[in-house]
Amino acid sequence: MAEEQAPEEGKKKKGPLLMIIILVVVILLLIVGAVVGTLAATGFFSKPDEASVEELLKKAEEEKAAADGAEGQASGEPKLGPDGKPLPNLKETPKGPEKTLKTQPEVTKFESRYKEMSRPLLANVAGSRKVMSVTMAIMTHYDDRVLANMEKHEFALRSAALDVLRQVTEAEIDRPTFRIELAEKLRLALNAVLERYEDFGGIEQVLFTEFIIQ
Repeated sequence: MAEEQAPEEGKKKKGPLLMIIILVVVILLLIVGAVVGTLAATGFFSKPDEASVEELLKKAEEEKAAADGAEGQASGEPKLGPDGKPLPNLKETPKGPEKTLKTQPEVTKFESRYKEMSRPLLANVAGSRKVMSVTMAIMTHYDDRVLANMEKHEFALRSAALDVLRQVTEAEIDRPTFRIELAEKLRLALNAVLERYEDFGGIEQVLFTEFIIQ
């Protein structure tokens, strides 16, 4: 009976020792897990963000430049920034609003071409014994075809111009705007002739190079 009780006593002694070892292992695992978790939470195992490091460096440089600028203003000497340019004077009075330029569209200009009639025009003043001698030229902004058409139809143009001149009265001659009004009437008459023969006028202005009334 004594021999049978000995193994049971050995099992009883080994039981508490095994429990102690397991408990110690569990405690160690908990401690290691807590340490690893703490390091992971604080970013110990992660690589530093390059962008964050650059921002910190840039911020440090700006703070240093601002401090240097403040020292330079206190001493009266301009301080240079990181780019080599003088830092602004914080005590400088701010400028007021400046005038702005008003942009205007570019004015379009056309080339002017001129052609004078080969001979003067002679016409009697209506209801008078006076005679007008008029040498006339035209101006156009179109190409040489208008000038060529004018030369081609000169006889018809002279006839139309004489019809206008024969209607001039002595009372009209005394008006200050007489020549301006007469030039416009001649322009309309000449363009009508060109439109009838060439389907296009193109005369912009009638000019008088000689104008004699006697």
